[in-house]
Amino acid sequence: MLAAALAAGSVHAEPAVYLLDPDHSFVTFEVLHFGTSTIRGRFAGIDGFVELDRDARRGSVSLRLPPADVDTGVPAFDARLRGPDLLAVEIYRWAYFVASRVIFDGAAVAAVHGELTLRGVSRGLELRALRFGCYTHPLLRREVCGGDFEGELRRSDFGAGFGVPYVADRVRLLVQVEGIRR
Repeated sequence: MLAAALAAGSVHAEPAVYLLDPDHSFVTFEVLHFGTSTIRGRFAGIDGFVELDRDARRGSVSLRLPPADVDTGVPAFDARLRGPDLLAVEIYRWAYFVASRVIFDGAAVAAVHGELTLRGVSRGLELRALRFGCYTHPLLRREVCGGDFEGELRRSDFGAGFGVPYVADRVRLLVQVEGIRR
């Protein structure tokens, strides 16, 4: 009986995998324009997954987004952003964020530490959770987890320094994700 109890205690729950819902997952950015106003834009078309093992307090993230889908609401500016000295979308079709370090605060995700690859250049990036939660979707009858995350980068670190200092080097990222458990 003791052996059965020990064996039951050593059973480890499998990590949960959440596929990102493209209708609820976006990356937005903000950058100061000529010291007067903030340019805001959004990337849609994100795909990827999140794997969480809450018991072991571990996780990983893999996101992919198409820079050509940038949308600031100003078509001429979007075209400029897609150019070779900024996002260079003709050469670099995808940007990636891959993380193998997830920090927990209780059962919730507090931060994700990983690497952003943009324009073929990879740099470390921390995304801090502004909020994180899970629920059982009433129609899908599956767990959905998601949150809002915030990070910051210098675009010149990725070879996209055109316009500095008139358009700021510092870019604030806001990452909104929801994933449906497989």
